[in-house]
Amino acid sequence: MSVGGRADTATAVPSAPWSQPPDDVLRALGTTGGGLTSADAAERLGRVGPNRLPPPERDPLWKRIAVHFDDILIYILLVSAVLKAILGDWVDFTVILAVAVINAAIGFVQEGRAESALDGIRQMLSVHAEARRDGAWARVDADDVVPGDVVRVRSGDKVPADVRLLQATNLRVEESALTGESVAATKRVEAVGADAGVGDRTSMLFSGTLVAAGQGTGVVTATGEATEIGRIQTMISEVSSLETPLTRQLDKFGKALAVLILAMAVVMVLVGRLVHDFSVPELVSASIGFAVAAVPEGLPALVTITLALGVQQMARRRAITRKLPAVETLGSVTTICSDKTGTLTKNEMTARTVVTAGRTFAVAGVGYAPEGEVTAEGRHADLADDPDLAAVATAMMLCNDARIVRAGAAGDGGGDAGGDGGWRLVGEPTEGAVRSLGMKAGVATQGWTRVAVVPFESENKFMATLDRGPDGTLDVHLKGAPDRVLDRCATQTSPSGTSEPLDRALWERRIDELGGQGLRVLAAARRRADDGTTTLDADDVAGGLELCGLVGIVDPPRPEAVAAIAQCRDAGIRVKMITGDHAGTAVAIGREMGIVDGQPGSPDAPAVLTGPELEAMSTEQLRAVVRDVDVYARTSPEHKIRIVSALQAHGEVVSMTGDGVNDAPALTQADVGVAMGIKGTEATKEAAEVVLADDNFATIERAVEEGRRIYDNIRKSVLFLLPTNGAQSLVILVAVLFGLTLPLAPVQVLWINMITAVTLSLGLAYERAEPDVMSRPPRDPAASILDAVFLRRIVVVSLLIGGATMFAFYAERAQGAPLAEAQTTAVTMLALGQLAYLFNCRFLNRSSLTLDVLRGNRVVWISAASLVALQCVFVYAPFMHDWFDSAPIGLDEWAKTLGLAVVVFLLVEVAKAAGARRLRPRRAAARGAKVHP
Repeated sequence: MSVGGRADTATAVPSAPWSQPPDDVLRALGTTGGGLTSADAAERLGRVGPNRLPPPERDPLWKRIAVHFDDILIYILLVSAVLKAILGDWVDFTVILAVAVINAAIGFVQEGRAESALDGIRQMLSVHAEARRDGAWARVDADDVVPGDVVRVRSGDKVPADVRLLQATNLRVEESALTGESVAATKRVEAVGADAGVGDRTSMLFSGTLVAAGQGTGVVTATGEATEIGRIQTMISEVSSLETPLTRQLDKFGKALAVLILAMAVVMVLVGRLVHDFSVPELVSASIGFAVAAVPEGLPALVTITLALGVQQMARRRAITRKLPAVETLGSVTTICSDKTGTLTKNEMTARTVVTAGRTFAVAGVGYAPEGEVTAEGRHADLADDPDLAAVATAMMLCNDARIVRAGAAGDGGGDAGGDGGWRLVGEPTEGAVRSLGMKAGVATQGWTRVAVVPFESENKFMATLDRGPDGTLDVHLKGAPDRVLDRCATQTSPSGTSEPLDRALWERRIDELGGQGLRVLAAARRRADDGTTTLDADDVAGGLELCGLVGIVDPPRPEAVAAIAQCRDAGIRVKMITGDHAGTAVAIGREMGIVDGQPGSPDAPAVLTGPELEAMSTEQLRAVVRDVDVYARTSPEHKIRIVSALQAHGEVVSMTGDGVNDAPALTQADVGVAMGIKGTEATKEAAEVVLADDNFATIERAVEEGRRIYDNIRKSVLFLLPTNGAQSLVILVAVLFGLTLPLAPVQVLWINMITAVTLSLGLAYERAEPDVMSRPPRDPAASILDAVFLRRIVVVSLLIGGATMFAFYAERAQGAPLAEAQTTAVTMLALGQLAYLFNCRFLNRSSLTLDVLRGNRVVWISAASLVALQCVFVYAPFMHDWFDSAPIGLDEWAKTLGLAVVVFLLVEVAKAAGARRLRPRRAAARGAKVHP
């Protein structure tokens, strides 16, 4: 067999490679420890395909287009277009059909843009791998890795595929994305049982996981969809179509409006035929004109545009929205359940406190950057003057496998980039924190040589090194869990640096104090080793050590996340932190972030609920306390779905964050699933509606604010469109019921609808957020998009604009104006009346009699100018006279219609003021109970 064997000799991989000896796995894959040849690798790549997770299967093009026509109001338009085609009115047919097609095109294009943005995040996988090809190590694209390749990984690398280990040295891998375990898993070459769960397969490395420490070599057993993460992603059922409060309301509203339009059309036909003896063609034309006038055909397009603009705004704020309606749903969120690490915190462990036998040192700085001062009692601490600090910092520096390097420095090995000015950690976060402490304190490692090491094991919970100093002496340094270190110590380092008897009670109190502050605690110890010692094992550090001190470490809160949580509380949104930390640490962090401080709750609810306690609860017991518990500790991803379901049982609209494969069901269950774009798995991103490109909680808060702004703008759009459509349909309805001349021809109704849809309606989509948008309570998802006050306003405005239009038409006719000229005046009145009403709608409840109505949205002025320009074309262009039966009008008609438009604006402001007085007591009551009744 050649190096790596020939591909055609390869047989199936054992069903459980983790349970087979390495030689058996190599033999089954048709390879050896020397790897594959380039030819074999190319042949296998052609056979098994690239090592990547394919995007989810998409619906065919026709189906993705057709779904944007699935709206009852669009159905009415399409039926009207067909009737116009049958009657041979091709201008009317073209205009009606164009509106429906434009709406579908906008939705289709925006959907494609959202998917393109997500594709960019999908590329955040391992892009390179080190594989042994042709007998030598080579850097290859991760996509080109194939089963049978021998690869190697080291600290900071992302595992490119599923790998059976052949060699491992102090290898620990972060597998939380797959298993939910927050502690790095220790890896060994020895086989394990065939029935071992994923988290217990210590002889395997899994695609997409991160090497936290050590190094290893292994053979690739699976790539792409065949990997563990790929199989789980395939098994996750396709997320059901999203039904949001807005889509439910618009669907309900559309059906009710359709029924009303059809009923009124029937009444109009009966009255016109039986009472006024209208001909059938006249009635058909009037009915179509009424339907087209009454249907707010611009509404679906306007909602899509408003949501699409929100998506683009959110993308600029680092949130990628995969489904348009999710933007609006964020605006109705009442509870946000968030991960702690990396989302609420910086995910950059930082040493904050050093405790020795005689004093406490404060450590400045955040993250891994070795920038910050170590002080004691307000003075700068110096290693020469503080030998007890020197003992702790030196032990932590030498008994350490992490490295902190300048980002981009040669040999930095990858790893997690910190957000602290170009420094990069290579290794485990906790080790990075204490190494940064040593660098801040000024510990010099030059001249020190490591002789032997006892690597960290989860069973021992400590690491020990045998180190030779610059002067040739040998010292044992040990760091680890404080209880394990204490058990091995007989003495302690005094403030002067000498040895003194151990005061165990003192140290136990200090450990409890640090833990109560939410700090993770590490202890450091040392002892002198005999000259000539060359080995070190766990028995050598079983006792007789000198305790140097303790280091308190914290994952610092993101400052912007603390501010965002406060903003959420002002908005009546509860934030719940879900973490794998211990209960005491979780509560301390929650208090520091403002999650638990001052929150009202049931006296029967605990301050923190742990995973084991949650497991022991029945569904009813969990529901009884779930709204009042804001911190969940020692939880697994499986607990999240129970928490979400319990909150939804109370009618809460829940946003859930997640990053691991096991989080996907909870994200699917939540009203808005939010995935982490950096540390999230593909399965999580596919299950989520929103993907955070920066994994930052503050981005969620900004998305909620954007959702509320969008919902406000949609309400403004509905409030604008319905009275304008109501006025048009009212004009036709009244004319037919009373047997009068129609002030508007159907084709003229289409004109006014078209120009307002492409001009005025768009202006409201760009409105800024109202000043109180994040100080209101969350809206009730069951509440109608239009309350009683707004419905009254719609009726009043319909009557005002419709009445002004009829007055302008019949006044012109009374003065002897030709029908075409009078109808053109009526169309102009509708255009200017709607323009005036647009400024009424810029503020939902505030008065528009302010200079603010003239600024803050330049698109409104662009829309207004476009409307006037198009209306001038309608009035004065000869070809428009042929198409739309219009005629030129004089300055008198313009002046009259403009004056009536100003009157409409002022009367609507009176109506708004009356409505605001009715609304004020209700809004005050809602603010008083916005957190929870």
